[in-house]
Amino acid sequence: MEPIIEFKDYSFKYRAQKEPTLKNINLKIYPGEKVLIVGPSGSGKSTLMNIIGALDRPTSGEYMLDGVDIGKAKDKRLSEIRNQQIGFVFQTYNLIARTTALANVELPMLYAGMPKRERTSRAEELLQLVGMGDRMTHHSDELSGGQKQRVAIARALAMEPKMMLFDEPTSALDPEMVGEVLDLIRELADEGMTMVIVTHEMGFAREVGTKVLFVDEGLIKEENTPEEFFSHPRNERLREFLSKVL
Repeated sequence: MEPIIEFKDYSFKYRAQKEPTLKNINLKIYPGEKVLIVGPSGSGKSTLMNIIGALDRPTSGEYMLDGVDIGKAKDKRLSEIRNQQIGFVFQTYNLIARTTALANVELPMLYAGMPKRERTSRAEELLQLVGMGDRMTHHSDELSGGQKQRVAIARALAMEPKMMLFDEPTSALDPEMVGEVLDLIRELADEGMTMVIVTHEMGFAREVGTKVLFVDEGLIKEENTPEEFFSHPRNERLREFLSKVL
């Protein structure tokens, strides 16, 4: 089986920085894997997620996404990849205010030129899937945080992506709403979808992940199964991190 994601000696540096944010990343992710990215604040987790989502290009090295060299792809091709192959769920929903849940879910299909009847039918189906069938006509500012995130997940599924990316999907939620979003992600994971998830929910990482990456100081310091990762941390920074979150 060929990897859907492959990094080879990948580094990334923002223009204003002297030192790279990500350094010498080597990583393979295969179809159906559930990869959990954890690490301290400022370690490079969200930057890595943006790179996986084809939002930035390498400073050096190579990133192949489903056979496409992201560093060499033209902007139009990258836009197509982001719209059609990747479902991205952010920390803060990114819904359009004063617009219905249905219209928000239709948006990527509208950009792709899908006919109105087809995209409305698909959006209604997805909102039913995420438990928002009775809130389709509610504006986003009328929804709770958990409801907004479920709409965001439905929108991310609209183009039937090959993989889903979740960047701290519960960090902006009240504690009582975290469970409902994690339960939905578990259901999608059970269906076999390829997922990459930045999270601070260690119990969730143990339960759902097939692979855990510990990112620290711009490096992947540890890559292991959840069982090995949590049972036998092999470096001091990882032990220190786990002592704070477990």
